[in-house]
Amino acid sequence: MSDDYRARIGNLIRDARRHKGMTQTDLATALATSQSAVARIEQGGQNLSLEMLARIGEALDREFVSLGPSQPQHLRVVGGAQLSGSIDVKTSKNAAVALLCAALLNKGRTTLRSLARIEEVNRIIEVLGSIGVKTRWLPGTSDLEIVPPAQLDLDAIDVDAARRTRTVIMFLGPLLHQIPEFLLPYAGGCDLGTRTIEPHLIALRHFGLNVMATHGFYEARVTAGVGPDRPIILTERGDTVTENVLMAAALHPGVTVVRNASSNYMVQDLCFFLQKLGVRIEGIGTTTLTIHGVSQINVDVDYQPSEDPIEAMSLLAAAVVTDSSITINRVPIEFLEIELATLETMGMKYDITPEYASANGHTRLVDLTTIPGPLRAPVDKIHPMPFPGLNIDNLPFFALIAAKADGRTMIHDWVYENRAIYLTELTKVGAQVQLLDPHRVLINGPTPKWRAAEVVCPPALRPGVVILLAMLAAPGTSVLRNVYVIHRGYEDLAERLNKLGARVETFRDI
Repeated sequence: MSDDYRARIGNLIRDARRHKGMTQTDLATALATSQSAVARIEQGGQNLSLEMLARIGEALDREFVSLGPSQPQHLRVVGGAQLSGSIDVKTSKNAAVALLCAALLNKGRTTLRSLARIEEVNRIIEVLGSIGVKTRWLPGTSDLEIVPPAQLDLDAIDVDAARRTRTVIMFLGPLLHQIPEFLLPYAGGCDLGTRTIEPHLIALRHFGLNVMATHGFYEARVTAGVGPDRPIILTERGDTVTENVLMAAALHPGVTVVRNASSNYMVQDLCFFLQKLGVRIEGIGTTTLTIHGVSQINVDVDYQPSEDPIEAMSLLAAAVVTDSSITINRVPIEFLEIELATLETMGMKYDITPEYASANGHTRLVDLTTIPGPLRAPVDKIHPMPFPGLNIDNLPFFALIAAKADGRTMIHDWVYENRAIYLTELTKVGAQVQLLDPHRVLINGPTPKWRAAEVVCPPALRPGVVILLAMLAAPGTSVLRNVYVIHRGYEDLAERLNKLGARVETFRDI
């Protein structure tokens, strides 16, 4: 191995270690070697065998040498066991991506605490890095430091990373005050059918933004000096469109009123963060927001988003499907109250602690202990509504829970064109699911017998996790293939389930 290759590989290993938040000593411990050996490796001063490169790659969850095309990750699940113990809910994925976009508003240093270290966040970090934003994980933490450049370079944007996340559409709000003309790649993310961005464009026209879709890009042009002269009425009460308008209004020096705004958890986190940036916001938690914007933001700020109600619901569903009693700590109860009320009508029992505050100082948390017991199908269909209704992202977990309940349950996913179709994959592990149309499925429960199976992971995050959790209930060995979509939204989910007694192994094909 030449000196040049050793140095290049050493730099890759150093960057991967820092990205994972490990010290040289941490990596040395994982490799059963010394800190000085790791230092030599990173400085390009040591020859490396393929075996050592493979071990380093496993420790850092990064592939440095590939013999042929890179292989997707899969999960091997040995099911049929009950879970036990306690688990903490991690901070919100959807809040994390909004806050990363909002950091573009700030000319100062932004530190986001206890951030979800997931693939969706990684993609946004890659996009931010490509346009000149410096980011680094503070050593030994999940705290991300963000420092903007004097001038963003949108011409250098990482198109591949941008197209692997739908979040890039939320760059429009922060950028329209800073760059008069720019291109953004078409948004990607989960395959959930056609999801128009028209509500974003209608709302942002109030700030002078005009967008044309051309050749795989959104071509944005901004008319200077334009601001809303009347309240902005959102044509849909969407989370991301509300966030986009909030970020546009933050740098508009005047008062912006937004009606039919989402009041969901990630929107509230964004509002609390913007307040720390000096933006005054009235009506947080309601559907009418009044934003008192500023002409410039240049402050050093740190903020920790609240816990993720969708992850909390995932863990609750894992307990139900495996007939387990587990304690789920740091549950954001105010964003799960309708879900829990619905479960109570199905006969579910649980214990909760008194409420306490999240690190953001606002969100109400509890610790929740599940109590196994028989469930019955609800009398009415289960369907989502904007907050404070049942969360659209929690709906798929009710399909799994319904498969444990006595009777017939209708799940109505009216928001997405084809996500309900993915729930029929539950039939492969034994559930009785009938597709009525692209929006509705009928589940007959309880499932007579869960069975192990090999399933290709649906290309949508929540249905993918639903299949994984169902496999926990199926005796024998199941395989869930190509699980990148799960890594988009969950940090170390397999390892964390294993701490509760599950047996889930990550592997790649040879």
